[in-house]
Amino acid sequence: MSSLFDRREILWLSSLGAILSMVPKALAASNGIRLVMVHGRAQQGLDPVALKAAWLDALALGAKSVGRSLPESLEVTFPFYADILDKFVRDFDIPLTENVRAKGGQIEDEFLVFQAQIAESVRLRAGVTDQQIDTEYGANPKPKGPLNWEWVQAILRALDKHGGGMGQTALQTITRDVFLYTTRAGVRDEIDRVVGAALTEQPTVVVGHSLGSIVAYNVLRSDRRSLRIPLYLTVGSPLGIRAVRDQLRPLRYPQPIERWYNAYEPRDVIALYPLDQANFPVSPAIENYSLVKNHTDNRHGVVGYLDDPEVAKRLLDALTS
Repeated sequence: MSSLFDRREILWLSSLGAILSMVPKALAASNGIRLVMVHGRAQQGLDPVALKAAWLDALALGAKSVGRSLPESLEVTFPFYADILDKFVRDFDIPLTENVRAKGGQIEDEFLVFQAQIAESVRLRAGVTDQQIDTEYGANPKPKGPLNWEWVQAILRALDKHGGGMGQTALQTITRDVFLYTTRAGVRDEIDRVVGAALTEQPTVVVGHSLGSIVAYNVLRSDRRSLRIPLYLTVGSPLGIRAVRDQLRPLRYPQPIERWYNAYEPRDVIALYPLDQANFPVSPAIENYSLVKNHTDNRHGVVGYLDDPEVAKRLLDALTS
């Protein structure tokens, strides 16, 4: 009996050893950490599955450049709110700057002031001069100011020509979408619900691009669950623009976030401002990375951020830690 027991015990221990030998490999593949990717604007009508694949392809390229790869069993969620935002844009029917005169109204005036504030912040950081704006404004006798749509349009035209690649229409539409999200509670609540539903209490790395960085920040600071966010990675974020951050006051560091890493391209006119103590004063301080060389046409595209080697490395470190 004793020898039979010993043999069975040895066989059992041998099997257990084989099972345990596979555990580190499985943990290295997934580590139980999820990835949630929050997109920006201008994605309406697109296929979220294809968009998710494009983000992951860019990350995989960045990972390859540092001799690494994405975890094999990574759970990835891509909350898609673009069609909801597009519906709100159509429902509110806010005209772009060149059409404000034809419509007018309270919300149009609010948007014009908001857009003028953003345009002024962006043009100062981009080095667009008063003389360049005056050239666009011409001999117009009307007083310069945020409620003068012609003056705001002159700033946007100067940015278009001298601001680094973001076209006038793109600047206006980005500003309009940020305005709707940050100033209209109904819009904000609907979009926040979509993004919030993608989060669980399982450890989750969150990536937010452009408007998506604003949305994810707002969700993470207000969610009442016991969220665990080892890394919040923001890319191409406009949170440092005064007109944007003023809509989010009081500013605070979201409690669930362990580390916040903000990557920006100095030529990206939407993300010209680092999220430092001057432009986004929270504690602990956000780590900023300014060496991205975004290869997309307007320096703002998400692919040109996610395939950056340092950005990919930081994300991979958080996923496999």
